[in-house]
Amino acid sequence: MKTGGQLIVDALEANDTDRIYCVPGESYLAVLDALHDSPIHTIVCRQEGGAAMMADCHGRLTGKPGICFVTRGPGATNASAGIHIAMQDSVPVILFIGQVASHAKEREAFQEVDYKRFFGDIAKWVVEIDDAARIPEFVTRAFAVATSGRPGPVVISLPEDMLTSLVEAPAALPHTPVETRPGEAELDALEKLLGKAKRPFVILGGTRWDDDAVARMRAIAEAWSLPVGCSFRRQMLFDHLHPNYAGDVGIGINPKLAMAIKQADLVLLIGGRMGEMPSSDYTLLKSPYPDQTLVHVHADAGELGRVYRPALAINASPSAFVEAFAKRKPTATPAWADETPKLHAAYLDWSTPPESGPGSVQMGPIMNYLEKVLPDDAILTNGAGNYATWVHRFHRSRRFATQAAPTSGSMGYGTPAAVAAKDLYPDRTVVAFAGDGCFLMNGQEFATAVQYDLPIVVVVVNNGIYGTIRMHQEREYPGRVVATDLKNPDFAALARAYGGHGETVEKTADFAPAFERARASGKPAIVEIRLDPEAITPTRTLTQIRDKS
Repeated sequence: MKTGGQLIVDALEANDTDRIYCVPGESYLAVLDALHDSPIHTIVCRQEGGAAMMADCHGRLTGKPGICFVTRGPGATNASAGIHIAMQDSVPVILFIGQVASHAKEREAFQEVDYKRFFGDIAKWVVEIDDAARIPEFVTRAFAVATSGRPGPVVISLPEDMLTSLVEAPAALPHTPVETRPGEAELDALEKLLGKAKRPFVILGGTRWDDDAVARMRAIAEAWSLPVGCSFRRQMLFDHLHPNYAGDVGIGINPKLAMAIKQADLVLLIGGRMGEMPSSDYTLLKSPYPDQTLVHVHADAGELGRVYRPALAINASPSAFVEAFAKRKPTATPAWADETPKLHAAYLDWSTPPESGPGSVQMGPIMNYLEKVLPDDAILTNGAGNYATWVHRFHRSRRFATQAAPTSGSMGYGTPAAVAAKDLYPDRTVVAFAGDGCFLMNGQEFATAVQYDLPIVVVVVNNGIYGTIRMHQEREYPGRVVATDLKNPDFAALARAYGGHGETVEKTADFAPAFERARASGKPAIVEIRLDPEAITPTRTLTQIRDKS
């Protein structure tokens, strides 16, 4: 006989869970008690949104579900921000929520929420476990749902009395991973399409990749001389200094790259959905009928033909597809072989940061410095805002599992993601980028980094405004500024108040020594860059945007 709480923890252990992220609550005390004697590493966070984002980062970097526990009502609704990220980004996450006791349901009891209704549109599956004896069944199924097809979040509601009830239940068994593989007929068809093509282009995206799959994709690109782009915030899927890399297919795309994709006669889309951001509002590939011959490879059959009608649909995970297609070789030098290096040269030119800009701090030289000193396996995280342009355009990613950033464009992600990344990979450098507005959405998770001695470096780009919104505001309503100015704390002093290391950068030359002191401190650190608000993009100032409008 075991309590429901013990059965939850047993099922997590059976499914190879090594850590969870949580904010404690009285609604799942029985689970917390069972964790006391478990080898599972429990990371207590400062807000449920941060905990869910840590779970997302875990799933994003490892491919295994990130596990998050929160209490009912406000705990669950706070966590919804991370669940939305995981859904739009196709990341495996399992959120466990303490629920009101069974006798109190449907009475609008204290903190009661109907989670099936609340999470119904932003999770793959939402379930409430009423019978503790079924916990092994439901938890193992949750792992299978979160990781199969298009990965995503699962939400499990746990009534308080169910967790304390004593029952007999079968021992939980691990879930069985489901792999979708391409057939020989589909591979033959793709080979024929490539044989007829004159201007093919490959776009990599989505999840369900690993180191081996990335290496096989590189070999395919080399064998077929294919130009390769990475979808928005999926840059870690291809080495940016490889001669076949053509650039980031995302927000603010290189115009030369956009033209190459529009003029392509064959687009091979592997793993991604090609949503609104990477498709430039469905203009690079027109929906539902692209101008290009589209070959779409996706692990979830439901995604094939949902937005775009492909000429060839291949229901396969990225890893299974590249493993199979890597065995195919062209019979002659491809007709487009001479064009691929030109696209890489255009990328190198596009990703070279400017040396000057308004104000006393220039981000271009700072990015150049970071490119020189950061190791290839450094993990970079960020949330959303114009500051992220500097990372996504000018950081040249070299290896898989080095990027954690929300394709959903959610602010506040960088700091909690960095905490999770450093806990997962303690020997690797982890740098979070955040704007001043972005940081203060989940900056309290810096305290979690201090608590667990996780020496991350958070680079806070402080321009005193909600930059992206101000940029759009100045363009659409020039001179009519409202609701976008911010008065910020001293971020370096805040870091020290938390028990970390703090630095303030007011001149470009200050950054390198400040960053080195932060790394050498051995503590979680914040390096605040006080950036002129005029430096709103790498190429345009706020004044230029306002005047042009």
